[in-house]
Amino acid sequence: MELFRIKKDIPFMSYGRLTTSISLITFLLSVFFLAHKGLALGVDFTGGTVMEISYPQAADIGKIRSAIDGIGLKDATVQNFGTSRDVLIRLPIKEGLSTAQLSEQVIGVLRQDNARVELHRVEFVGPQVGQELYENGALAMLLVCFGIMAYLAMRFEWRFALAAVIANMHDVVIILGFFAFFQWEFNLTVLAAVLAVLGYSVNESVVVFDRVRENFRKMRKAGVAEVIDNAITRTMSRTIITHAMTQTVVCSMLFFGGEVLHNFALALTIGILFGIYSSVLVASPIVMWLGISREDLIKPEKKETADALP
Repeated sequence: MELFRIKKDIPFMSYGRLTTSISLITFLLSVFFLAHKGLALGVDFTGGTVMEISYPQAADIGKIRSAIDGIGLKDATVQNFGTSRDVLIRLPIKEGLSTAQLSEQVIGVLRQDNARVELHRVEFVGPQVGQELYENGALAMLLVCFGIMAYLAMRFEWRFALAAVIANMHDVVIILGFFAFFQWEFNLTVLAAVLAVLGYSVNESVVVFDRVRENFRKMRKAGVAEVIDNAITRTMSRTIITHAMTQTVVCSMLFFGGEVLHNFALALTIGILFGIYSSVLVASPIVMWLGISREDLIKPEKKETADALP
């Protein structure tokens, strides 16, 4: 399906040095902010208090959040779970206050508005559990990268695998850089979004790389830059349709999903935008600079030798 067709190929590769320079600067800035500011880790990683409460009717999440903010716990996370009457509250560690004292403050302020609020569970999530989640998340990202490299190396060629992983790491580090710079909370839902971006970004790279391989068979007299430019231009309609539809869904979560899904959708939005950029203007120039050629993807046909005459 195509919304439009571009008749003349756009010379993307002629801008390769510029686009990769911009990416390198953005990447280095993200690394700087990660090293200088660090991530604002949520309760899932740092530890804190988890409370489960229930209301006799549907809970007003916004009202609950405002009440908790009023007692100085502005970093608390409030969300529904199970039913609309059940609420899960995550509270960060507060110096000078124990888990019992924190839970008493919260349930006390909530019962001022509704005396029928019931407290079902209070638990302390220790930093040891958070460290385990942090290490498992990092391991998951590492395994995903190795899996992507292995898949692309088998399906295409090692140059494509290396270029795709560099582009994917570019996307991940930039997402983390945004969260470090703005000090947005980094929790398990954001980690899930980062892992989703890895798969989403490599899908775009695979589409472009597949067209590049096909073009090497069809455009036998064209140079490598021309082949890649044609591949990117011919997949632009598909790229615009796919990413526009995906971003429409993500925007609905961003604007209407509430606080719980906000950072998740925010990470996906950054990942989708930079995923398009990196697949087209980072991965493709890297493949070209690594010296990809027609012979790397298409085995030369063996010429049949005539039988010697007696």
